[in-house]
Amino acid sequence: MPDLNPEQNLAVKTIDVPLLVLAGAGSGKTRVITEKIAYLVKQGLPARHIAALTFTNKAAREMKERVGKLLDDKQLRGLRVSTFHSLGLDILRKEHKMLAYKSGISLFDEQDKITLLKNLIAHSTGGYDIESVDLYSGHIGQWKNAFITPEQAISQATADNAESASIYADYTRSLKAYNAVDFDDLILLPVLLFQQAPEILEKWQNKIRYLLVDEYQDTNITQYQLVKLLVGKMAKFTVVGDDDQSIYAWRGAQPENLAQLQKDYQRLKVIKLEQNYRSYGRILKVANQLIANNPHAFEKKLWSALGHGEPLRVLAHKNDLEEAKQVVSEIVHHKFKTGASYGDYAILYRGNHQSRLFERSLREHDVPYFINGSTSFFSYAEIKDILSYLRLFVNHDDDAAFLRVVNTPRREIGPSTLEKLGAYANARHISLFKACTEMGLTQSLSETAISRLQKFCAWVLKTTQEMQLGDTFKVMHSFIQQINYHQWLQENSNTQQAAERKIKNVSDLIEWLERIAQAKDDEEEKTLDEVVAKIQLMDILERNQDEQADEQVSLMTLHAAKGLEFPHVFLIGIEENLLPHQNSIETDNIEEERRLAYVGITRAQQTCTFSYCTHRKRYGDISESEPSRFLAELPEEDLEWVAKKPVDRAEQKVRGKANLAHLKSMLS
Repeated sequence: MPDLNPEQNLAVKTIDVPLLVLAGAGSGKTRVITEKIAYLVKQGLPARHIAALTFTNKAAREMKERVGKLLDDKQLRGLRVSTFHSLGLDILRKEHKMLAYKSGISLFDEQDKITLLKNLIAHSTGGYDIESVDLYSGHIGQWKNAFITPEQAISQATADNAESASIYADYTRSLKAYNAVDFDDLILLPVLLFQQAPEILEKWQNKIRYLLVDEYQDTNITQYQLVKLLVGKMAKFTVVGDDDQSIYAWRGAQPENLAQLQKDYQRLKVIKLEQNYRSYGRILKVANQLIANNPHAFEKKLWSALGHGEPLRVLAHKNDLEEAKQVVSEIVHHKFKTGASYGDYAILYRGNHQSRLFERSLREHDVPYFINGSTSFFSYAEIKDILSYLRLFVNHDDDAAFLRVVNTPRREIGPSTLEKLGAYANARHISLFKACTEMGLTQSLSETAISRLQKFCAWVLKTTQEMQLGDTFKVMHSFIQQINYHQWLQENSNTQQAAERKIKNVSDLIEWLERIAQAKDDEEEKTLDEVVAKIQLMDILERNQDEQADEQVSLMTLHAAKGLEFPHVFLIGIEENLLPHQNSIETDNIEEERRLAYVGITRAQQTCTFSYCTHRKRYGDISESEPSRFLAELPEEDLEWVAKKPVDRAEQKVRGKANLAHLKSMLS
């Protein structure tokens, strides 16, 4: 492996002891993981016994593609490169009987979770507050990520979270009744299973004989437990992480997990990757000095052989409107002067609300731009409808799916009917679908209402049977016709164009499902319930579709920018109460905000510009702003404060020419 530096080479070839690779930004960590997978295979470990885990589908795809260039198809057979949650889903699907689940487990997203919690509140005598449903949901997620069961939550409850602990227990029972799990269960339930069933754990340890984990600083307590159980006493693993890039505390990430490894594994070897292949030296010097203000379990210092580079510029503005105008003007001027592409520029910010004025200014200058976080394919109503039908065919006890489609298109089954059905099902602790067939329902609903519900359920059963026995996708096309769904879309769209777009989306979804079913990862065609489970997980993991900015300026939050790089970066709103954020100041969580600023700086390859305002509009009022404390922590000799710089006439002339040229291109 002649292209690897000495530290990377050592990390790849260290396979006989547990290994932590402390990989700084831009230090080639993905390359180390992919090269190590290839090295393990060439050392005689079959790929089917290797698993590499990461946090996003995009990262997993990229990793798999890179390994594919190092090994042939035969060598690759059986290799698992996936997200933590994909592995968890696979474990649950294969071991559902041990957890007392039926096959065809439904996966609840956040919307399904909120719907279920609201239903529990509506039919409970526990005195829950419907206005606190988001708080309850948040607490439940935090407990699951911290490996706290409902019983433990109740025993540890305080006055602030006692209601959440109580509804956590009710919520867990209801999920089980619906043969469903939520996103956080995909890690929690396998851990509980492995703890309770050593023989199942041993089976999975024999499957996964070497484990690699990317972005280890983003693991939560439950994910740490999963890794610890899977690697067992043999401890055949490599984890790669950077505590300086841990920016997800709000979703349970524990950078302390890196230090915990040293306590749990006495033979742990630590290798540091400090050579950065992305940025000029000056950018790294500034980033190093900033992050040095945080305490560290492991010390490291990024360096680069790419050259020193220009000073990092600091722009000051009298208000946020001027900030947007000036930054866009800077981009136009720099592009004209250097011949760069618009795709080389990124505008990064702490909160999504900061993008609005920049969008306006970019449009006014006719500069193409791309906002990371645009509408996901899965968020369209028509896609949610069809997927809910499929979820119901696979799992009749999926109440969230039942409620979405029972009256879509309209079947004259109104809210009053569903409310009474819900109350009956809740009292009997059964699903809505099962409640429709019970004799006792006659006490709650009229004959007409029961007849409509039972007609719908009979159709669901018939269609399910046809899908299982016949051509699944032929039946899928057929049921969409049977319910006159295209006509429903026509009637409920504002324009013909909108209706056609929705119909095409449905068609694209069916084609995509067919492709997933026929993808022979495991040498056999996937069943409908496998396809639906896979697409549900994909929905949650990829709320924002992977889109390419191409020849457009990228706008995104600092959180979204992690893992990306751009030649020229503008970090805007570098002010107290924005970065660091007011919430973090009040909760004394400045360290994570500093890591966030560090992530922003290390996205830049060639130039990095900071921007702040003296006054900013908040909630309709103009208020004074102070420059961020982080600016004072940077090396003065590597910053250029543009407001303090003498006026350069030649530079002004060039700017004038750039603006004139841009104006001409707009007019043409």
